[in-house]
Amino acid sequence: MITPEDFPGVAEDVARRILVAARSIAPCIDSFEDESEERKNALAILRGIAAEVPSPGSRRVRAQAIGPARVDYWNSDTWTDADRSALRSLCGSLAPSGGPLGSFPLDRPLSRLWPETNA
Repeated sequence: MITPEDFPGVAEDVARRILVAARSIAPCIDSFEDESEERKNALAILRGIAAEVPSPGSRRVRAQAIGPARVDYWNSDTWTDADRSALRSLCGSLAPSGGPLGSFPLDRPLSRLWPETNA
């Protein structure tokens, strides 16, 4: 199981938030065996995300300018689409992102309402 202790140098609350988000994307990450390649890969992705989180003291300011007085704030979502799809791939997702998540009946019950239109 991946825990906040697997994120050295990262605040525990930040690590926990990253893990909660990761579990919503790839629920299988808790089933990886210790020292498995899947666990090592998941940790590499998650540690990369943690490394991009700014320190709390920065107040989320990314850039400042004195010239027409501009301040750019950090986007709180450090997860890229590549991060999300990489985590999903570790779980062997059955449906691609955005695809249907269910099974649909092969039988067409509406055709039995008006059998004369099936001729």
